[in-house]
Amino acid sequence: MTEGKQEAPFAYEGLDRIFHEKARLGIVSSLAGHVDGLSFSDLKSLCDLTDGNLSRHLQTLEEAGYVEIVKGYEGKRPQTRCLLSTKGRARFLDYLAVLEQVLHKATRAAARVNVSARILSKQTS
Repeated sequence: MTEGKQEAPFAYEGLDRIFHEKARLGIVSSLAGHVDGLSFSDLKSLCDLTDGNLSRHLQTLEEAGYVEIVKGYEGKRPQTRCLLSTKGRARFLDYLAVLEQVLHKATRAAARVNVSARILSKQTS
């Protein structure tokens, strides 16, 4: 327990709400594996998002400093590249570490319940 506060082991304060949204989780997961970033169209296909949805989620990530948007040209065609920023990569790794803890705790809790249920089932048989 901390000063005047009850410990809340399932509050998961480390789960950043910006990442903890399905579409943004997909975007950041995709970008994390591509150091040179991805084109807007590749990212759109990978995450199965519309132009508008992807733009809005990228805006949120960019405002947080997690993603960088680079506009340029490939030949004569305009191209938008999306990259995970240094800050975004660090924060995402922190987020994943907390998420691993969540999964570990949930798996252990579910396994305990499953074992208890089997024991009870055998006792009542």
